[in-house]
Amino acid sequence: MASTLTRTRPWVAALFLLPALALLGALVVYPIGFTIWRSLYDAAGSGFVGLKNYGSVFTDHSTLTAVKNNAIWVAVAPAVATALGLIFAVLTERVRWGTAFKLIVFMPMAISMLAAGIIFRLVYEHDPGRGVANAVIVGVHDTFAKASAYPGARPRPGGDLAATAGGSYTAKSSVRAGVAAGLPLIGIPATKLPAGTQDARAAPAGPGVTGTVWLDFKPGGGGRTGVVDPGEKALKGVKVEAVKNGRVVASAKSAADGTFALPAVADGARLRLPASNFAEQYGGIDWLGPSLVTPAIIGAYVWMWAGFAMVLIAAGLAGLPRELLEAARVDGANEWQVFRKVTVPLLAPVLAVVLVTLMINVLKIFDLVYIIALGPSMSDANVLALQMYLSSFGGNNDQGVGSAIGVLLLLLVLPVLVFNIRRMRRERRR
Repeated sequence: MASTLTRTRPWVAALFLLPALALLGALVVYPIGFTIWRSLYDAAGSGFVGLKNYGSVFTDHSTLTAVKNNAIWVAVAPAVATALGLIFAVLTERVRWGTAFKLIVFMPMAISMLAAGIIFRLVYEHDPGRGVANAVIVGVHDTFAKASAYPGARPRPGGDLAATAGGSYTAKSSVRAGVAAGLPLIGIPATKLPAGTQDARAAPAGPGVTGTVWLDFKPGGGGRTGVVDPGEKALKGVKVEAVKNGRVVASAKSAADGTFALPAVADGARLRLPASNFAEQYGGIDWLGPSLVTPAIIGAYVWMWAGFAMVLIAAGLAGLPRELLEAARVDGANEWQVFRKVTVPLLAPVLAVVLVTLMINVLKIFDLVYIIALGPSMSDANVLALQMYLSSFGGNNDQGVGSAIGVLLLLLVLPVLVFNIRRMRRERRR
């Protein structure tokens, strides 16, 4: 009877495994095999080209950029998400509303990658009026640094004022005491002037150096260039410097009617309008520019997956033997030493699970990059999964090269999978 059961058991096991094996073959083995086979043929799939597609992969600039970015993703994103998850898990054990905090941190996991990409596409908008990140940064910046008085203003071409180093404008001729100077500017729409701007007034001659700074434009046309005409607007608060031998000897700011007065020491100096009067307002950080687009997208990924890491680590933390932690405290260890010498080593298996899972996940990252970096910055944020899509379906229509990239991606994932399998086997032996 026992021998009969022994002989039939493998067949029974195979019968039960057959549906799962068929499904595994149809959904995993066949696609992998077909991808490898397709990578050996040309774009049309009719001509055998051998390893030519792989040569194209390793010589194409876009693919090399994708490999570099994937390396950055693997090195940074899992480590940052795991570290934040560890910090959140440890700290939430010590706060009163720890459960509510965990719920808030984990909530982004309920959002799809597509939705998260759209959210952060708006967050990273360069225009502070639309992008949340730059709205905050510009608000903080403008609190500590005042905006220039008249951004974009400039002298009329051919006039006495000429552009000088650093964005300033300096008069070509020297000024004399008792003779009023004129500093006309253009380039500012009348509608952009501050509310309540007064009409300009020609400065009277004085004992020192006097003059007027005004918008040399008369509404409705007419008027003379370089002369304060009726109806032309004053430019209030413009800083005027008197420069002699490269040194500022006096300075003043224009009044509400555009007039200014400098002491007699300015006699014989040249008047300069420093660049601080005309600098463009701070517009924030170009988050989706060539240098920051990849870190910006990694930030969006960490926002989503730090909650995942926190939940797994918190589960491991709940299973730690508390007597070991208390023993360390009794022996005189402070909280930082307990965390570093006891908690982290005991959590090492859980941390390895989280880290390996996230590494596999970021190797396949596609959605966030495709949505957030949509446009000119896509080439700088390119990753292998995105390059595989672009080569196969995004315009190039070369599924041979796309399949080669897919095989390369599989080869990059395999070492991580092997490491994970070996780690799980070691855990079982324990």
